[in-house]
Amino acid sequence: MDIEVSETAGVRYLHFGSDWIQGAMRIARPWALELDYTREMMAGLILREQPTWPRNALLVGLGAGSLTKFLYRHRPQCRLLVVEIAPQVVAVAQQHFRLPGEDARLHIEIADGAQYMMRKSPRFDLILVDGFDADALAGDLDTLSFYLNCRQRLSSQGLLVTNLLSRRRNFRDSVARIKTAFDDRAIAFPSCDSGNAIAVAATGATIDRTLAELEEAAATLKTTTGLKLAPTLSRLAASGVFRGARLQL
Repeated sequence: MDIEVSETAGVRYLHFGSDWIQGAMRIARPWALELDYTREMMAGLILREQPTWPRNALLVGLGAGSLTKFLYRHRPQCRLLVVEIAPQVVAVAQQHFRLPGEDARLHIEIADGAQYMMRKSPRFDLILVDGFDADALAGDLDTLSFYLNCRQRLSSQGLLVTNLLSRRRNFRDSVARIKTAFDDRAIAFPSCDSGNAIAVAATGATIDRTLAELEEAAATLKTTTGLKLAPTLSRLAASGVFRGARLQL
């Protein structure tokens, strides 16, 4: 894999041998989430109980390590397992993007994410999937069998959050596969300006929150982590996923 690192206006970018941005870090704020889609991938934090959730998380695809670093810093009770197919990505994330070294809370396994999900493994409260190749293709990470395997690995408080590309013709097919795997307990966020769209699927305890409750949770999260999810909630409300001002998942 060809890996390149570039810098523009105080932001460091990761590329896999193409112009596609695979990750980014504002050098002055290395723990913050620079890209809008990565911020939206953390929206699950306001759907479950703060701040005790998640207790453990699986991240499929490391990239520049933004999601890993955010959870490592702001959810100290959470044990993190990262599955990354390319060892050189891990080295670059540690050298150029401030990824912490492995310790009791963070473990990195070099493996194919789709194959890993077929193994027997612990259950996770949160599974984050953000894996693309140099051509922005997710491959086996966007199949019905993969999503079914993800469902089997989730706890009774489980959420799957996956990054999709809404500009691809098969975007709706991807969302349909996730809904099929999770018995329709899934929603897709409106596309970000970058063309990324986040899908969230749930297992176990039903999520039933009013927009006001989610706005309050987002305000608390902003206070404790600096993460701004109010724009995401506004876009979600405008998209029609709330029924009677309630989000049910």
